[in-house]
Amino acid sequence: MTTDAPARGRAIQWEDVKIPAWLSGTIGGVGLVALWWIISAIWVSPNGTHPIPSPPEVILSYFDSGWDFYWRNFSVTLEEAGIGYVWGNGLALLLSAVVLIVPRLEGVAMQLAILTYCVPIVAIGFIAVVLFGAPPVGEPSGTAVFLAALSVFFTTVVGALLGLKSADKTSLDLITVYGGSKFTQLIKVRLIAALPAILNALQIAVPAAFLGAVLGEFFGKVEAGVGLAMILAQQNSDAPLVWALALASGAVALLGFGLVGLIARLVAPWSKGTAS
Repeated sequence: MTTDAPARGRAIQWEDVKIPAWLSGTIGGVGLVALWWIISAIWVSPNGTHPIPSPPEVILSYFDSGWDFYWRNFSVTLEEAGIGYVWGNGLALLLSAVVLIVPRLEGVAMQLAILTYCVPIVAIGFIAVVLFGAPPVGEPSGTAVFLAALSVFFTTVVGALLGLKSADKTSLDLITVYGGSKFTQLIKVRLIAALPAILNALQIAVPAAFLGAVLGEFFGKVEAGVGLAMILAQQNSDAPLVWALALASGAVALLGFGLVGLIARLVAPWSKGTAS
């Protein structure tokens, strides 16, 4: 009785209140939309116009543009991002495996990865335009594919190397004692240990690949794509369409991020724990 009384009489603290994740997410989303609506109403440019469109204006632009407009542009960008995603991550994983087999190459590999990350992508874009030129009719843009691959390379190299190096030393020594090579260690121990880290890197790479493809389209010489659609909307001073394309791009990137995360949970459930 005496021990329970203080607990019953204690004032409720904020940390005691548990809000479901879906409810907090809904409140946050509604709050952002409300803030956006308020800013769009009070923000006035020097020429007396409202540069930020309101949420209803953006929603109406989806209906005005039509499904065909978004399908035509997003299908091109998704194809470019997908090709770049496969190439960039494939080369990053291959390089990480080579470094584990030949450790002396680690310094060179990390310098290469850091170089791709530090060099401004805009500067690389102009070089890529000269290298790849205009794509054939109906073909993905080489510049967009290249920048998509470049955008995912660094993250995957770092994530893969950290994961491959996290393998249990006892298991590695056991393979060595039985005459196994470094390649055997890589296949039987390191890859399994690195799987959660690699899957996390591949998940982070999804939005990066899509962004890289969109930036590649900004350099022109494409017939369709999200980047080109944004440029044309900006040139036509169609602010609602620019915002609609930007929000749709974020939704597509978020959907891809969640899809790869779901695959990662199914492939390596131990990385997230089994308790719900």
